[in-house]
Amino acid sequence: MLRIDDISYSIAGRPLFEHASATIPDGHKVGLVGPNGAGKTTLFRLIRGELGLDGGAITLPPRARIGGVAQEAPGTATSVLETVLAADTERAALLAESANATDAHRIAEIQTRLADIDAWSAEARAATILRGLGFSTEDQARPTADYSGGWRMRVALAGVLFSQPDLLLLDEPTNYLDLEGALWLESYLQRYPHTVIVISHDRDLLNRAVGHILHLEERRLVLYSGGYDTFARTRAEKRALQAAEAKKQDARRAHLQSFVDRFRAKATKARQAQARIKMLERMEPITAPEEAKFHRFGFPQPDQLSPPIVSLDGVTVGYDGRAVLRRLALRIDQDDRIALLGRNGQGKSTLSKLLAGRLEPMEGRIARSGKLRIGYFAQHQVDELELDETPIAHVRRLRPDEPPAKLRARLAGFGLMEAQAETKVNQLSGGQKARLSLLLATIDAPHLLILDEPTNHLDIESREALTEALNDYTGAVVLVSHDMHLLNLVADRLWLVDQGGVSPWQGDLDDYRRMLLAGEDRPEPKAEAKPAPKRPGRDRILELRAEARRAEERVEKLSAMLEKLDAIMADPATYDDAQKAEAWGRKHAEASEAMLRAETLWMEALERLEAAERA
Repeated sequence: MLRIDDISYSIAGRPLFEHASATIPDGHKVGLVGPNGAGKTTLFRLIRGELGLDGGAITLPPRARIGGVAQEAPGTATSVLETVLAADTERAALLAESANATDAHRIAEIQTRLADIDAWSAEARAATILRGLGFSTEDQARPTADYSGGWRMRVALAGVLFSQPDLLLLDEPTNYLDLEGALWLESYLQRYPHTVIVISHDRDLLNRAVGHILHLEERRLVLYSGGYDTFARTRAEKRALQAAEAKKQDARRAHLQSFVDRFRAKATKARQAQARIKMLERMEPITAPEEAKFHRFGFPQPDQLSPPIVSLDGVTVGYDGRAVLRRLALRIDQDDRIALLGRNGQGKSTLSKLLAGRLEPMEGRIARSGKLRIGYFAQHQVDELELDETPIAHVRRLRPDEPPAKLRARLAGFGLMEAQAETKVNQLSGGQKARLSLLLATIDAPHLLILDEPTNHLDIESREALTEALNDYTGAVVLVSHDMHLLNLVADRLWLVDQGGVSPWQGDLDDYRRMLLAGEDRPEPKAEAKPAPKRPGRDRILELRAEARRAEERVEKLSAMLEKLDAIMADPATYDDAQKAEAWGRKHAEASEAMLRAETLWMEALERLEAAERA
């Protein structure tokens, strides 16, 4: 059992914890959540004993082992598999001792203990964990120095999972994982035999892998039963009750104070006035909860282009003459919301770079709309910002003629307020850097926005804001993410990148998740019996209404476009130039085709909404 008893701790005079307490029984899986900067990582350091408390105590059972992943994982000549095996220090020490032991009794003790900790299956267990995190058998034999920092963090994560500490502390473990690795970790944590506390902004992981939420807010700790959605509902109800009680108390105070002010000076009422003064003094203040500091993303909206905005015909792409994806035949329209699925190394990032124009095709043809603007957010771009420059300097470079007030307004639209605008990037948090990168990717109002793991370093509130912004966005979106919640709410088309090709995934995200967790080699969606339909919740109905609204807006925009094209086609002067007349005719045909598709999608969206509201 982990007992946090009345702890207090301050940094540079700023209190992070004041009389905070919580008790976590053995074997519990707990998600630690709270605002950025509240002290979640600091709590981990206090539990590990790396920092000294100002007051209170943190206690664990005697000889309990605590495990976690370091901020940086060094690269060495040792293989990935051997590095993970070495993480079990007891096994490594026993094997080293057994190689030189001569005393028969000690040899027997060593062998007994090795059998107790299942040492002889260690290599197979370590290999299984590494495969789950994306390392093939060949990859496991390579030295860790061959890998980038993100992949070495996966090795470090594999090591701590393999060592199975009694208390496992994980700080944003999915930040360096793809969707497949995140789903595997979620499943692994569900089966983990000891206590887990995980700091995460991954809503699905906090719903599926943990059974309790430990909330850090206003320097206190509160333990809630259930996953994140249950916590969010319970907390919202608690805050609403607290706000109502505060409002009632304010009214009661005002009433008492009014009596005191009115009758204090009157001799006949003096005793009653004094009694009410004492009542006011004894009244324990109820503070209304502060509103969360929440910032929407302000994506500029692009103008409409005739479909398709991008088409690929027989395209092969790769690196250094080696093909990664072959014979691609794809089409993207401006109203598409596409999620790229596929195991690590199959080419999702390669396809993203090809669509963004960062890679040229080795064969085939890519046709892009002449006025097409593309925004690209790559996973590594947060690390490629100019660390010694301020956010406002980054934006000024792209908009040199805009006044400072307009530049600051752009930054504020992404939650970077006055203080952050003039702060050097190297002093910003990971979430603030991600917001700046999203601003730079969308500043030109791209018709096609390509996002490769955009939610790394974003907290849950920022992820919700990103989801809302993408659903309101009128450009096409191509999305690679390990955040299943984001994919479920944004994507309406799924492309599977697998074995050198790209094809539509015929199932849904739940089918894909089941396939990955089943460990199937060939991703084939299963035709499973569907459970009896449940009454759609309020969130689902709101999603369907938003979907219908977006479809209607698309029809309205295409109607306006067709009206303009009809006027052009009806003008006799249009036919003075045969080539221009042909071009206008082609645009009119494309817009008419897009209108048929948009109207069909609108009708389907309305039918889904009506069915949900009737259920």
